[in-house]
Amino acid sequence: MLFNSFDFFLFFIIVTIIYYTIPSKYRWVILLVSSYFFYMCWQIEYIFLIIFSTLIDYFCGIFMHRSRRILLLLSILTNLSILFFFKYWGLFSSSINSLTSHYAGISEIPQLNLLLPVGISFYTFQSMSYSIDVYNGKRKAEKHFGIFALYVCFFPQLIAGPIEKSSNLIPQFYKKVKINYRLVSEGLKRIVWGLFKKIVIADRLSIYVDAVFDNIENHSSPTLLIATIFFSFQIYCDFSGYCDIAIGSAKVLGFNLMENFKRPYFSTSIKIFWSRWHISLSSWFRDYIYIPLGGNRTSTNKSFFNIFIVFLVSGLWHGSNWTFVFWGAIHGIYLIFGKLKNKILKHFNINFNPKTFLQKTTSILITFSLTTFAWIFFRVDSISDSFLVIKKIIFFKGDLFLGNKPSFAY
Repeated sequence: MLFNSFDFFLFFIIVTIIYYTIPSKYRWVILLVSSYFFYMCWQIEYIFLIIFSTLIDYFCGIFMHRSRRILLLLSILTNLSILFFFKYWGLFSSSINSLTSHYAGISEIPQLNLLLPVGISFYTFQSMSYSIDVYNGKRKAEKHFGIFALYVCFFPQLIAGPIEKSSNLIPQFYKKVKINYRLVSEGLKRIVWGLFKKIVIADRLSIYVDAVFDNIENHSSPTLLIATIFFSFQIYCDFSGYCDIAIGSAKVLGFNLMENFKRPYFSTSIKIFWSRWHISLSSWFRDYIYIPLGGNRTSTNKSFFNIFIVFLVSGLWHGSNWTFVFWGAIHGIYLIFGKLKNKILKHFNINFNPKTFLQKTTSILITFSLTTFAWIFFRVDSISDSFLVIKKIIFFKGDLFLGNKPSFAY
């Protein structure tokens, strides 16, 4: 049930009507049942997976204390095991088989070809953040199982985020919500804006982008360059469009979800870009990986290492292909070089902050070019394809919109 489908809007209208007509104390029930129904529309049997993860994290939270580290480990390992088995087993087994293919007598690891459960990367990270916060004493364990289950599977943000902290979302489930026509109006406008970005921009751009990237060998340098730029806007409008629909849908129901995108392509540096792109995920990695590793409170080399590790993991989170890891590594390198540049400028007492229109425009174009280059690795199917695209663009040969052969050749 896609957000941009008639089925979803029929579902959403029915849920909204029932939600506002029943007493407040029972509304969590309709939201939970609706969220489970929404999830089962993708793959019925995987509902047991999300329920299993919810049960583990709920009971770990209930019995957890600062000294009960074993329960925190159980929660984290359960979620990561589910994520690894369903999302990364194929990458792991194929990589190991490739490494051992030259050695006789070593059996191949089986390829399971499992269907990836929708939203698994989002709800496992959201659930883990709850367990970590309870362990660290940042919040008390949620005793109402139904409310906690709703936090894990709340349908507006289940499949594409934003990844919400329990401290923001769970308290909202306890509030008595009266229909607010201003919020409903704002929510509907946000939904329409998200649909426009998704259907009118992203889906139209994808036609051209897919045609080019699915046939890289037969396309010219200008065409590949245009397709790469188009993909930058396609992925932004696709992802942020979905988030707009999620935020708007939640707002209609009286809930406030965090903003996930804030004009990222107007960033004047890669650091600022990551404070505006997929904000909920960036915040998650900062709070639960980067800071626990020491953040920037350690030596320069250690902080660089921390940044690189975070972005390698971030790349892997996005997909089970080495191209995503490369994409994450590139952004890690960008940020490390950015920090080195700032240190050098500071050493020579040079304060470079873009202030004039020309400086800001130049910085924005440079940042956009860097992110667009990295998107090549995100879009292609293999590392070799990414280098082929880069090679073709660098040597910039061929006719615009045409492949290597004239389209009218007989």
